[in-house]
Amino acid sequence: MRRGSIIFLKAVTVLIGIVALAAMIRFPLTEGRAVNLDLFSIYSDPFILYGYAASIPFFIGLYQVFKLLGYIGENKVFSPSSARALRIIKYCAITQSVLIVIAALYIMMFHAKGDDPAGAIAMAIVATFISIVIATAASVFERILQKQL
Repeated sequence: MRRGSIIFLKAVTVLIGIVALAAMIRFPLTEGRAVNLDLFSIYSDPFILYGYAASIPFFIGLYQVFKLLGYIGENKVFSPSSARALRIIKYCAITQSVLIVIAALYIMMFHAKGDDPAGAIAMAIVATFISIVIATAASVFERILQKQL
């Protein structure tokens, strides 16, 4: 790959991380039931804290993508470190999908009687599907790299 492409993909990876972090900071302030709460009450909500804890595999996966792009830029695609980065990405995606399913089950069981959880459940289904696709792709690439080693 050309050096410019690698730099562009690294910049996109960093931008995704920044946007995700900004959304995680901003979204609880605008969320329906937390609009009239003070900052301590908003950020001490168990579901919001779970969201922050569940985002850890996402950011670890993004970091591994950044490292993998560095290996590709250094022409170390077929190296054990690239295979390890892909394995970590796979495990992060699997963990993320499990954590999203747990959050969706929580929403389904404990939503207020007047609320309709369909939108949140639909977003959880889409996010789980995306995580599974990423895990599958990382697994396929990892096996290809392991055959080359």
